[in-house]
Amino acid sequence: MEYADLRVLEAVARHGSMNRAAVELNMVQSNVTARIRILEDQVGTPLFDRSRRGVVLTAAGQRLLPYASRLSAILKEAYAAARDDGVPRGMLTIGSLETTAALRLPPILASFMQAHPSVDLVLTTDTSNALVEDVLARKLDGAFVAGPVQHPDLREETVFQEELMLVTAPGVTSLKALARLPEVKIIVFRRGCSYRQRLDNLLAQLGIQTARHLEFGSLDAILGCVAAGVGISLLPRAVVSPFWQDGRVLAHELPPQDARVATMFIHHKDVHPSSALRAFLATARPLPMPPQRMAAE
Repeated sequence: MEYADLRVLEAVARHGSMNRAAVELNMVQSNVTARIRILEDQVGTPLFDRSRRGVVLTAAGQRLLPYASRLSAILKEAYAAARDDGVPRGMLTIGSLETTAALRLPPILASFMQAHPSVDLVLTTDTSNALVEDVLARKLDGAFVAGPVQHPDLREETVFQEELMLVTAPGVTSLKALARLPEVKIIVFRRGCSYRQRLDNLLAQLGIQTARHLEFGSLDAILGCVAAGVGISLLPRAVVSPFWQDGRVLAHELPPQDARVATMFIHHKDVHPSSALRAFLATARPLPMPPQRMAAE
C-alpha cells in the first residue's frame, strides 16, 4: 500500500466520482480506476460501491479513509518541518473561544502581525470541545480553550485566568430573586461550550431549574437578549463590564471556586511546532490585563 494510492482514494471519496478525482489529481480516469483496483486487491475487499451515479465508500473504505487523511497531514507536517529555517512565515491556523477572541486577542494579533508580516494567520472561533477535536485532527496549529484539558496527545499551558460572572437583566437584583422566578432560560453558545456546563452546575447548586437553553452565535446577541430579560448567561468579567456600567445588564459576583476559569493554549504533541507557532506563543504568553473593578452585590 502506497501513499499515492491512498491519496487517490481520498480524492475519489471526496468527489464521489473517478472522473472528477482524475481532474483534480491531473491524471487520466483509467489510471485512477486502476489505482483503486490495485488498492482493493491489496486490502482484499472492495472500497467503493459503483453505480451510474458515481461511487460511494463501502464500510471498509470508510474505515481506511481516516488513515489516508492522517498520512496526508503527517506528510504536510514533515515537509513544513524540513523547510522551517527558524524564520516565522507561511500559514498559521489558530482557534479560539468567542470570548477570548473578543477580549484578549486583538492586541496580541496586532503585535504578532506587526513583528511577523510573512505569516498568514487564520483565526477561527468555536466551542472548547470543537477546538480540542480540531487540534487533535491537525486542522488547527493550536487553540485557546477553557481548561483544564488534560488529553494525552496535547500539550497545554495556562495563558491567563478569567473571572466569570452571572449576567442577568437589571431587574434581577440578586441570586435569591433569580431563584424566585417561575422559569429561568439560559443563553449560551452551542453545545460544547465550557461556560454552558458551568452555568448548569451553578444553577443546580442554587436549586434553580432551567426551562431551556437558548443558543446564540455571538456575544452581542447573548448580551442583548440578557438585557431584554430573555434569559441569563455566564461570561467573563471584562466582557460584561461595558454593558454593566451602562446599566444594560446586572453582573453578579460568584464564589471563587465557581468564578475562576483558566484559558489554556493547546497544540498537538506529535506535531512539530513551527517557527510561526513558537513566535505566536512568545507574543501571547504575557497577556497582561489589569483587573477591572466592578461593584459587588
